[in-house]
Amino acid sequence: MLFSNLDLFIVAFYCIGIIILAQYVSRSQQGVEKTAEDYFLAGRSLPWWAIGASLIAANISAEQIIGMSGQGFVVGMAIATYELTAAIALIVMAKYFLPLFLEKQIYTMPQFLEQRFDKRVSLVLSFFWLAVYIFINLTSVLWLGSLAISSLTGLDLFSGLLLLALLSLAYSLWGGLKAVAMTDIIQVVLLIFGGLSVSYIALNQISEGAGVISGLSQVYALLPEKFDMILSPENSAYKDLPGVWVLIGGLWIAHFAYWGFNQYITQRALGAKSLPEAQKGVMFAAYLKLLMPFVVVLPGICAAVIYPALDKSDQAYPMMMSLLPNGILGLTFAALVAAIVSSLASMTNSVSTIFTMDIYRSFVKSPPTEQKLVNVGRNMAWIALLVAVLCAQPLLGSMESAFQYIQNFTGFFTPGILVIFLVALFWKKATTLSVLVAAIVSLILSLFIFLVFPEYPFIHRMGVVFIISGFACYITSLLQGYVDQDKAIDTAGINFKTEQSFNINTLIICMILTITYFLLW
Repeated sequence: MLFSNLDLFIVAFYCIGIIILAQYVSRSQQGVEKTAEDYFLAGRSLPWWAIGASLIAANISAEQIIGMSGQGFVVGMAIATYELTAAIALIVMAKYFLPLFLEKQIYTMPQFLEQRFDKRVSLVLSFFWLAVYIFINLTSVLWLGSLAISSLTGLDLFSGLLLLALLSLAYSLWGGLKAVAMTDIIQVVLLIFGGLSVSYIALNQISEGAGVISGLSQVYALLPEKFDMILSPENSAYKDLPGVWVLIGGLWIAHFAYWGFNQYITQRALGAKSLPEAQKGVMFAAYLKLLMPFVVVLPGICAAVIYPALDKSDQAYPMMMSLLPNGILGLTFAALVAAIVSSLASMTNSVSTIFTMDIYRSFVKSPPTEQKLVNVGRNMAWIALLVAVLCAQPLLGSMESAFQYIQNFTGFFTPGILVIFLVALFWKKATTLSVLVAAIVSLILSLFIFLVFPEYPFIHRMGVVFIISGFACYITSLLQGYVDQDKAIDTAGINFKTEQSFNINTLIICMILTITYFLLW
């Protein structure tokens, strides 16, 4: 694919502009040093629109754009269940989880667990998250991003990995969360524009200029099975999306763990000006989630019509970009880069936050200064990215679908994490030993089912493991006396009531989802 001079100018303008903007919004007053709260939580000053945009920018990365478009190519609209049902998970998180976290004034999820249990639980989860973020999340985003850049520009994969890592560091390393969150506004606008542009031009080409509606009708006529939201057991993708169970089964475990207790997601809400502001931001993100099938899944379905013989499904989105005219191609490529680097920046910021606030502070003898904490966080950010760059190809180079790789392997830990946080928040009798037992049972049982029953759908696996891990937690607490713990959270003093606008928007989103599944069942 050849980029015109206009395309190259647009991409270069974006890269330079986003760095300048990040430095501007994160600047400090002369003579005032940036504190840990400034760096890791944006001084708890984020408005709702920045929170909502940043949530989506952190979530939608190469994993979604490349990986989910690839699944759209293979499976169809059913993969959009991940996006659509996430809107409900976001609403639950905003109403029931955020009030508790903001009441505690925490920096990190492990910090919350230390307050509720003790340092052992905090450290176990800290090391776990560092491993997941570096070896699964960062590596997958870097790999899929470099794969897309390579297919579009001819640049070799390692150079693509390095360039993406350097760009994310360039605008996030100095400014911290504020730089990431405020620049995510532009990232999200580009992301949505780019994805919708690909869908529009693809559908217009399929209809031979007759318009989007005609193109969509033709795609449906040619590939009606791609618009089934609920797959039958005969479908080859049933293992990954097991029918109606995606709505009533283990997918909710993944959603609540990701949107409710995932550091690089919740960190945005923790940086809010207030609880109502955080809830408005989360609701904004929920609405944006409803757009994502048109942005990241529909291009893959269109690719199944235009390029039905692709070697790898992850090539679908890059191939669709080849249809774009000059100028629009540059903007869409910039949107792809924006999605990648914003997710990388979000993840590295969370890695540095967890390492600094939960691990480093636990092992230093004397309390470090604010500036020391910020410097340690910055050093950890570039180290994490360097490790991810070196590990990306060995870990993901042979994978057919990076998206399913991520979902599958994070599913080893997700059930145990959800059990730990739910009992930490809402069950006073949960003990330190009981949640550690739940974490161990979750990992061992997940590995056992994966190795012994490899064809068992991972969504079912998460459901089974969640139930058994929760039961193990209950039995352990029972054996320890089954009494209220001294550090248990008293939810009686927490106000879970939400504003009327929040409740109305919740109803609207539920109605949209109900109609969607009724029409595309």
